[in-house]
Amino acid sequence: MAVIALCSAQGSPGVTTTAVGLALAWPRPVLLVEADPTGASGVLTGWFKGARDYEAGLIELAFTAEPVADLLPRVAVPLDEADPEARARFVAGPRSHVQARGLSDLWSPLAGALAGLDETGQDVLVDAGRLGAPGAPDPLLAGADLTSLVLRGHLPAVAGARAWAELVRRDRLWANPGLLVVGPGDPYGPREVSRVLGLPVLATLPDDPGGAAVYHRGAAPPRRFETSGYRRGLTAAADVLLAAVARGRGQAPSVKGPVVAALLERAALLRGGGRADDGADPSRPDENEEARA
Repeated sequence: MAVIALCSAQGSPGVTTTAVGLALAWPRPVLLVEADPTGASGVLTGWFKGARDYEAGLIELAFTAEPVADLLPRVAVPLDEADPEARARFVAGPRSHVQARGLSDLWSPLAGALAGLDETGQDVLVDAGRLGAPGAPDPLLAGADLTSLVLRGHLPAVAGARAWAELVRRDRLWANPGLLVVGPGDPYGPREVSRVLGLPVLATLPDDPGGAAVYHRGAAPPRRFETSGYRRGLTAAADVLLAAVARGRGQAPSVKGPVVAALLERAALLRGGGRADDGADPSRPDENEEARA
């Protein structure tokens, strides 16, 4: 099983939206942990549209006398109330950034408890919010089997992530770092983004505001949503992230198929320093225009 953390460097690339969408597309039982220290639970106010009140979550884990691993299952609630099997469950984060200050002593024991879920056959997705925020869950990012920086494929996003990517590489902050690009080709593709940031692009998602709104604010699904490119992209991303974890552990991927094989091949190429298709560098737009001319 796997612990996968998602985070962002700046802006709002859709970490929480992506985390919710991935959890609901996940092929195995999964626990979504909302560890964003900015508070105001984006899942309760967004996906649940404010209809579910905060009952228990990370705050109770932080201030309980019980071992975190014992209480964790009791503070998790179904993410999809229409799923009778409750394959996706959710642990709510703090209700405000003020509460998040009291979570600093929770992150390390929580990381241990999440790793222990490996024995139960349950995967974990961690929504870690923005890097560098006060109270950031750094131990969760460091202890995850895979930590993915979520960003968009345009210049401000790539430039904003560059310093963080360099820090991650230089100080080896994460065991297995990678990138998840939302809206690739707008205008920079996965290889361009990977070459500039020095990290492999493990997965991509199409930029689909209508589809994303379903998970971001509980909007009604657009027509043919279940077969849309966005929904299929989430399913493919879930498969390839699990396969990447398996590769990192030296195991055979438990989920196979042509999409997973192609994505893993691309990730291996990028990890090995594969060049972009057109040699463009998102950090140097003027030079890119000359290269494309």
